[in-house]
Amino acid sequence: MHRGPVVIVGSGLAGYAVVRELRKLDSELPVSLLSADHAGFYSKPMLSNALTTGKTPETLVNSDAVKMADQQKISICPYTRVTSIDRNNHILTLEEGGELAYGKLVMALGADQIHLPLGGDGASDILSINDLDDYRRFRDALEGKKQISIIGAGLIGCEFANDLAAAGCQVNVIDISPQPLGRLLPPAAGAYLQRKLAAVGIIFHLNATTQRVERAGERLRLMLASGESLESDIILSAVGLRPRVKLAEAAGIQVNRGIVVNQLLQTQDPEIFALGDCAEVQGKVLPFVMPITHAARSLAATLAGTPTPVHYPAMPVLVKTPACPTVVSPPDVGATGEWHVDVGEDGVKALFKDAAGNLLGYALLGAATKEKNVLTVQLPPVLQ
Repeated sequence: MHRGPVVIVGSGLAGYAVVRELRKLDSELPVSLLSADHAGFYSKPMLSNALTTGKTPETLVNSDAVKMADQQKISICPYTRVTSIDRNNHILTLEEGGELAYGKLVMALGADQIHLPLGGDGASDILSINDLDDYRRFRDALEGKKQISIIGAGLIGCEFANDLAAAGCQVNVIDISPQPLGRLLPPAAGAYLQRKLAAVGIIFHLNATTQRVERAGERLRLMLASGESLESDIILSAVGLRPRVKLAEAAGIQVNRGIVVNQLLQTQDPEIFALGDCAEVQGKVLPFVMPITHAARSLAATLAGTPTPVHYPAMPVLVKTPACPTVVSPPDVGATGEWHVDVGEDGVKALFKDAAGNLLGYALLGAATKEKNVLTVQLPPVLQ
């Protein structure tokens, strides 16, 4: 018997995906969703190409909290933060005062932007985008501005760079790696992506370390370790994410890189679950949409009374860089093998194979992206 409702902490894709999947299975189970912000439903991945798709912070929201509560027949508490979890009594303490009982608790807490420890009186003016409110501040700051520097040439940095360049901005991208998407692409594919993005005006500063940001009138001056400096109207940091684990850790729940869960997405406390960017499932932290979709479906079944372990098939990631269409399905960390790369004028086909010739991962750019479906079925599952 539940001693309280299913309580979901977090209103991002993970939290709402669990709600929707659960309601397909059980229309009566009491569900409460707590959100640190407005709790409106929107697609976070759409933030990085909102300029070229004509979306504003207002039009990105599909449904507000009132509509979501009505549609899904749940209780939604916006602007509500959980400060502690009493596991013995199944009680959440809320920052605003009061307590909330739970029967099953789902942590869909997301992840925080990593902030570099930079010097200079302009470091506090660096923006980052991790949610809709961040994006609204960025769009407000962008009004009438043209010169943007992005620290980080990973997936998010490249997507924002392409979006801003397509909207007419002058974009510099700075990264300590020798290539963009350094964690996902072999060098030849990274070089191809760099050329295609450079062709739309994006300037890369690679093998470069950012040290300081100084105010220069109404602008910002970014100082590199090489002695080079770049002046910008706006500096955007996109150097990665760190799973939110403090709430779980304070409650004595095991954490590593993320909140540690088994294939039922269950922590060592059988009444507490985690999924999405905050969760580490069998040693894997997978901050992408498809893992969330699979996890939400499995967890909903478990919460509805049918314990269902999550299985992850191969889940290619589509990088939103229209200047160079890119699809990646990286090999598992620690996989033994090597890249076989074919570079052509119209694209790159990079296959990661083991000694026996088995396909373990791929990176497809340009025209080669059309082979995605054929190759994906040859890949091993991410989690069996």
